Amino acid sequence: MALDPHAFLITLENRTGLTSEDKNLLKSQAEWGLEVAAEMADHFYAYLGRDSEMNGILHTGEGRIHRLRETFIEWFHEMFTGMDDWGKIYADRRWKIGLVHVRLGIGPQHVVPAMATVIHEVGKRLAADGKSADMKDALSRMCMIDLAFIEQAYIEVSSNAVLKETGWSEGLFKRLITSGAKAM
Repeated sequence: MALDPHAFLITLENRTGLTSEDKNLLKSQAEWGLEVAAEMADHFYAYLGRDSEMNGILHTGEGRIHRLRETFIEWFHEMFTGMDDWGKIYADRRWKIGLVHVRLGIGPQHVVPAMATVIHEVGKRLAADGKSADMKDALSRMCMIDLAFIEQAYIEVSSNAVLKETGWSEGLFKRLITSGAKAM
């Protein structure tokens, strides 16, 4: 069950309706994205810091929150630049970010509402700065694509761990998951 990050990105672009016009709009606002990235990081980590479990994860080790904040600023700006026009490098970086979330124990129950906070706050900033609704839509689609990478990392890591430990086939595992879901 090896995920091809670039193929996954293309699938997500199609599913979210991200267009070349959206990408061009994001690129045209890359400077603005960098300008507001630190503010969005403040909102993101303030939200996560209010949760005792996440607060513990964020403040494990000296300087962790500072490094995470710097990584957030990079991540946020990359949504505007696309790094390599939203190609293989972008996809590989998003996949790595998802795997880091899994490794750190930052689960979907934390990431999804934190991403909603970013979208809400950036929406307020876009409006205050007189940016278009199209800009908010394009950025929201990018956020959902990036969020899907994090969610998929949990699925892939969990599935691969079960398959490795049990020796089950992928088909058997999928049938068990489907049967389990039907039983709930």
